[in-house]
Amino acid sequence: MGNYVRTAILLAAMTAIFMGAGFLLGGQTGMLIALAAAAAMNLFAWWNSGATVLRYYRAKEVSDRSHSLYRIVEQLADRDGMPMPKVYIIDNPQPNAFATGRSPENASVAATTGLLQLMNEREVAGVMAHELAHVKNRDTLIMTVTATLAGAISMLANFALFFGGSRNNPLGIVGVLAMMILAPLAAMLVQMAISRTREYEADAGGAAICGNPDWLADALEKLEVGSKRIDNQAAEHNPATAHMFIVNPLHAHKHDSLFSTHPATANRVARLRAMTGNADEAAPTPGEPWSGERNPRAVRGSVPGAGSRRGARGGPWGR
Repeated sequence: MGNYVRTAILLAAMTAIFMGAGFLLGGQTGMLIALAAAAAMNLFAWWNSGATVLRYYRAKEVSDRSHSLYRIVEQLADRDGMPMPKVYIIDNPQPNAFATGRSPENASVAATTGLLQLMNEREVAGVMAHELAHVKNRDTLIMTVTATLAGAISMLANFALFFGGSRNNPLGIVGVLAMMILAPLAAMLVQMAISRTREYEADAGGAAICGNPDWLADALEKLEVGSKRIDNQAAEHNPATAHMFIVNPLHAHKHDSLFSTHPATANRVARLRAMTGNADEAAPTPGEPWSGERNPRAVRGSVPGAGSRRGARGGPWGR
């Protein structure tokens, strides 16, 4: 609940920045024009973003219900009463994952081959539960609203640059120049803060969906190491998609930097460990379909590279 309140406060702050900047830089008319233009562009992007991002990363849909990744997602969705999303695998050596879609009814989740090779099934379940939590919380919609306001503020700043500020601006030209610089910067900081808040909320929701916070904590520790060692060239060429991934595919932050789209992994792990009070692997929650076997097993399936150990058995996620 605390993260939801924080998100609401940050969205209110973004709205206040937009209204203040709109009045000072463009007046009421300029403010409405900027908001309408930004809303139209972001609505189009939101409506088409899922297919566009999946196509950009050359994701391959997993339709084989016997595939381990499909079965994990299916049981997690069923466990939480969610619609079954489409499942994709991205041929990329960096361990990572993301979710996309306008709503739970048309959502998709994707994992890289690097993640499937690195993780055992419990850890894959933790990661996929995190992505399902994003879908359940409708974080795509929240970030679209945020992007709309941030885009409108940037448009107002450009409007003032070319046409000057409102004549009713009580601060004069100094106020116009200050708002041209500070308003977009403030909007960017608030936007990134909202993104970090939604990651924390998805961590908590993912822990509830899979039934064991330590599974996601273990996965995040591996993801932190893997993302540092292996480059994601596709993300480097399109950094605007970085916020979608479970960990930053571009670079790591030791602290929750104002300019980071993701919380520090160490902070996320600490919060998850605190849910159980365990520094080591926690026992499965009653009712959890995991077998309790401690030996890690790579997820295997029909996509090349998704599981490197020959003869590994499929996990107990199957029905």
